[in-house]
Amino acid sequence: MAMQRTTGTHWVFRLIPPRPTFDQDMTETEREVMIRHADYWREIAETGRMVVYGPVRDDTGAWGLGVFEASDDDEARSLVHGDPAVTSGMSTVEVGPMLAAIVRG
Repeated sequence: MAMQRTTGTHWVFRLIPPRPTFDQDMTETEREVMIRHADYWREIAETGRMVVYGPVRDDTGAWGLGVFEASDDDEARSLVHGDPAVTSGMSTVEVGPMLAAIVRG
């Protein structure tokens, strides 16, 4: 399998839900927001810019992870801050550039 090393084009975000148990006890309204959230990132994935995204559960509870491609900081922040889970005020997000990425070719 061919690998490709890149710098400055990959970004990672952590979507922080309103509570650690969110994946187990979300309300119907929250579920509707999460459907819009998944659709939003699915559309970005279909453009080929999403490397991986999905829910994670660890010692802190549930949260979302995404690794995607963007040309610069403004574009990366625009994408994550356009997420319906963020625009609705339900979740917060942390985002930053990967210093280097090794991805499948």
